[in-house]
Amino acid sequence: MKVRAKRCTVKGKAIDPAKAPPHAPTDEKLADGQNADHYVLCPEDRAKGYVEPFRIDYIHEKCGGVTSMPRACAETYAVQPDYYGSTFCCHCHGYFPVGANGQFIWNDGSRQKVGTRRANV
Repeated sequence: MKVRAKRCTVKGKAIDPAKAPPHAPTDEKLADGQNADHYVLCPEDRAKGYVEPFRIDYIHEKCGGVTSMPRACAETYAVQPDYYGSTFCCHCHGYFPVGANGQFIWNDGSRQKVGTRRANV
């Protein structure tokens, strides 16, 4: 992840990177175990354009469950697919790896791993 003048969150906060916790902007958890807020690319970075399609739903290959993410997270994946190292499964109630060796695929029939770029793009 490249260094920015600030880091942004799903809830719209701008955080000084020097003061930002490494994995999530808060230690607060929701009842299902998910972090109460997540880092995302700041709006001006997301506005630069997508390199991947905008997709909200993904499938956890281990359990088959489908999870939907907030729009700002989906836009972040569309702009910078390798921004995250893990994502949440609403069925297993935990965070698991994304990327080429990750456990998630997009729920669009492509079988593309979440956190990767399409070949020949």
